[in-house]
Amino acid sequence: MATLKDFRNNIKPNWCPGCGDFSIQAAIQRAAANVGLEPEDLGIVSGIGCSGRISGYINAYGFHGVHGRSLPIAQGLKMANRELTVLAAGGDGDGFAIGMGHTVHAIRRNINITYIVMDNQIYGLTKGQTSPRSAEGFKTKSTPAGSIESALSPLEVALAAGATFIGQSFSSNLKQLTALIEAGMKHNGFSFINVFSPCVTFNKVNTYDWFKENIVDLEETPDYDPSNRVMAMTKIMETNSLLTGLIYQNTNKTSYENHVPGFKEEGMSKLNLKISEQEFDKLVTEFK
Repeated sequence: MATLKDFRNNIKPNWCPGCGDFSIQAAIQRAAANVGLEPEDLGIVSGIGCSGRISGYINAYGFHGVHGRSLPIAQGLKMANRELTVLAAGGDGDGFAIGMGHTVHAIRRNINITYIVMDNQIYGLTKGQTSPRSAEGFKTKSTPAGSIESALSPLEVALAAGATFIGQSFSSNLKQLTALIEAGMKHNGFSFINVFSPCVTFNKVNTYDWFKENIVDLEETPDYDPSNRVMAMTKIMETNSLLTGLIYQNTNKTSYENHVPGFKEEGMSKLNLKISEQEFDKLVTEFK
């Protein structure tokens, strides 16, 4: 059985020291080992941004896609090989700006993949511009007088779009984050996990200390019921989306691929996919 070390490779992350993405990488590796996966059982698809590098930092199948397009690739991967555990990752700019349409439709489609958003409320890779998650009044290079737009609430959007699994965590809470990713991987359907991941270089507002002072942990709310959709939306609005834990889960709805007529239940691993060298060369030539 694979251990945490088996999901590590020799590539050293080049995120800024202190970036919350380090913890997200560690949580994914721990979760994969804890649910009993082998590196060849896991596929990680990422978009563009600081978060986009994560697909190359974990010892698994990795695909670094284009901006906002990690989810279409991840869904196609799952449909092609249902035996593979598929995880998509991206930043808040990647998933809630150029990729927002894909995010909403992936949620409502309910394909059995896990989507982790590394949410730092800013565009980090392009050196600090306002993102869809930046608060009103937020000052950056693109909004020097302060943003006049209100911040997007991804939890409200996900719940309204029909998500069957919604979780949110903080990169400093490795134990909770790991458990959420494990639960997301086990969930039969689309798992949406938003993670507060402070950008220590460009976001001087939403810092580690700021989150620690403002976050409401659902694990400290004993009467909370994550199967109650109305309660989930109420709690999201009461806390201005600053809550962590398992927010909502619906285990009664089956995943998208199980509704597709003729979808092969045995997966690709049992199909004869061998092609000759000549056939392979012909396919490569078509893409030149």
